[in-house]
Parts: sequence; C-alpha cells; structure tokens
Amino acid sequence: MSNQIQLDIEVPASHAGQRFDQIAADLIPDYSRARLQAWIKGGQLTVDGHTAKPKDKLFGGEQLCLRAELEPQGEWLAQEMALDIVYEDDSLLVINKPAGLVVHPAAGNPDGTLLNGLLAHCPGQQNIPRAGIVHRLDKDTSGLMVVAKTLQAQADLVDQLKARTVSRQYDAIVQGMLSGGGTVDAPMGRHRTHRLKMAVVPVGGKEAITHYRLQERFRGHTLVRCQLETGRTHQIRVHMAHIRHPLVGDPLYGGRGKLPPGASPELIQTLQQFPRQALHAAELALIHPATGEPMHWSAPMPEDMLQLIQLLRADND
Repeated sequence: MSNQIQLDIEVPASHAGQRFDQIAADLIPDYSRARLQAWIKGGQLTVDGHTAKPKDKLFGGEQLCLRAELEPQGEWLAQEMALDIVYEDDSLLVINKPAGLVVHPAAGNPDGTLLNGLLAHCPGQQNIPRAGIVHRLDKDTSGLMVVAKTLQAQADLVDQLKARTVSRQYDAIVQGMLSGGGTVDAPMGRHRTHRLKMAVVPVGGKEAITHYRLQERFRGHTLVRCQLETGRTHQIRVHMAHIRHPLVGDPLYGGRGKLPPGASPELIQTLQQFPRQALHAAELALIHPATGEPMHWSAPMPEDMLQLIQLLRADND
C-alpha cells in the first residue's frame, strides 16, 4: 500500500459558506474527520496553496490540495501468530478470534495481541489507526471480527457501525430458563465503584440495545442468539445479567451460578469450571466498503461451548 496521498479537489459552489473542515469531510470521505483536521492544522491540506484554519469559511471555486504521507500509528511490535482468517481481500480481513486472545495492547498486555499478529500478517496495517481494528471482542469472547486494510475501508466501516448497517450476532449460554426472546434497551456506562465493570446506568448512560431470541432451552440454562444494535463494552454480558440471566462462566457479571438439581457430576464440574463467558460472535454481515456488495460470514461454535451444550442436552433426557 502506497504511503503517499496526493489529491486535488475543487470546492463546488453548492458548498459556499461552509467551514473548511466540514467541506473537507464531505469532499474527502475516505478519511476520518479527525485525520482531516490534523492535516489541515499541519498544513498538508491547503486552500489555493495556502494554509487555512478548520473553521474558515469557503465560497466555492477554491482548490483543495492534499499532500500527505501515512505514518505508523503506534510503537507496536509485529509478532508472527496463527490467525484463523475467514476472508481477506484488498480492503478487508475477517478473523475468527479464539477465546483467550486480547485484541489490542494495553496495560498488562503490551504484546501477544491480535493487533501484533495483524502487523506481522500485513505490515501495511501500521499506517492505519489501531492497525485497522474498528470493533473489539473481549479477551475471552470468541468469534468474528472485521479489520480494515485501508484508511478508506476503515472510515467506511466506522460509518457503518454508527449507522448500524453492520449486523453482529452472538451465541450465548445463559443461566436460567428463558421463556422466549426479547429486547433489552438499557443505557450503559462505567460501574460507579468497580472500575473494571460496566453497568446499566439509567441516568447519563449511553444508549445500549440488545435483541435476543431463544435457540434451545435446557433444565437450568438457555442457549440464546443475541444481536447487537449498539456496541458498548461488555454489552451482552451486562444486559443478560440485567435481566437476571447472566452468561455461564462470566467472572465479572455471572455471580455464583445455580446448578440444575440432580445434575451429573460431569455437568456440575463443567459448569463450575467453565473457563470463560460462554459467548461467541457467530455471524457478521456488512456492506463491502469498496464494492458496495452485501457480505456475510459465519463461524462455527467453538469446542468448549459445544461440549457444554452436549452435557446440557444429556441432562434434559
């Protein structure tokens, strides 16, 4: 991928009276507003050959000139790692992330993350913010993630996430017996006292909506399919706990799970020792940012959840 950007655009009369940064965002939609503003302030994006302020008004007929070079977006280390790549082209990478893999370096996880593996697989990712990662999965959630391979694809996917044209469906094994599906519409924010946790926050929280439907019911548990309408941190985990059906194995929100009376020793042991929240990103659908075609991928349920479901089914008999 070339690191050089050269672009010349004439401001149409229809944009007369608008701010420079607003016009730039409209005429150069392949890049984020934040990046365009940085280029304006840095003098890489000019008006008629001169620097201008983001808030300056333009009148139409001006020539916008962009001369910029993409620079590495972080000091991250490229590390070879086996990636389960479901799909890849020049714009996108879709990965089936295993449970236990951290997505992005942070305190306590400086390397060994999916981001480090992406940089080894495709070194050009270093020129894209967050190496092209536009949404995340928790460390112990498995399943599908889309990664942008170009700035244009990243800007488009971020817009799609905001417009809610990206469909993300998850399989979850929850505690208790649900009688049917429903929707949890409950705003979320950081927990007041436990800073590692999120919580339903009725006042001042961000909009959070999760749709769920029943897939299979067992004696003391339910397999549900959840569809995110919004994408808050820990959203499914918090919302299912909010309706008193927390995920099996969830260390933050699950509490002490109830065991079906008379359950087999194997089932009891599996439930008590399940190593993670039983959550898998099973389906992903979006509009391809380059072709405009609808795309869809699915990832089979991982072995640990399949084994638990088999034991729950046997307990039903």
